[in-house]
Amino acid sequence: MPTSLPSDAPVLVLASPGGATGVAEEIAAVVRVDNPQIEVLLTGVDDLADSLPSGREAVVVPLLTWDDPVVLAEIGKAVAASGSGAVVTEALGPHPLLAEVLHIRLAERGLARADRVRLLNVSSPVDAVILATAGGERAVHAVQATAVLLASRLTLPVVAASLDSEPGVAMAAERLRAAGAERLAVSPCLIGYEAPADVVEQAAASINAGHAEPLGSHSALAELVARAYGSQLAS
Repeated sequence: MPTSLPSDAPVLVLASPGGATGVAEEIAAVVRVDNPQIEVLLTGVDDLADSLPSGREAVVVPLLTWDDPVVLAEIGKAVAASGSGAVVTEALGPHPLLAEVLHIRLAERGLARADRVRLLNVSSPVDAVILATAGGERAVHAVQATAVLLASRLTLPVVAASLDSEPGVAMAAERLRAAGAERLAVSPCLIGYEAPADVVEQAAASINAGHAEPLGSHSALAELVARAYGSQLAS
């Protein structure tokens, strides 16, 4: 990101499927603090058509960890209905920064080594991780690359699974334990609005595993938002 932008630079429109409150509001606040040169507008996807600035270029960044075709179609229709000609970026993931935040969230719960280099010879608190997502089989397929990135960081097996369909968390746990991984952890690849707060906890309890918190408003997510905007400026 350039340190300064002209006054007529495109507005960064953060489009949240979960609405313009809660974790989305927190992420937008971090983007503004870390990038004061960017004009940031936060809106829910349902309100996007009415929220896009008139007579001003805009870059719409979907608050998604994967390219959910349903949400992206809604965003596309909203942009078309507005007649603004706004540009829509891809989702925030897969990206190494997402894997970094997932690692941090696991470490915060004592489910991963906090420092993968300095503590390389210390045994891991778990044998394998289930990367849980929401959105069915399509979402599971979409986060496979993030699972690979997280596995590389943890030097542990990481299997993607769905919280709302099959292949589910129970199936992933069965596969991992059949391969000899007894101590499991559930790592939600969720920003926080995608599923009820207790879904991850219930899924983890059902397989006798620990679980991390969702990605939330970690500064790395705000950085991914800014990068998505910056890449559009560069192109």
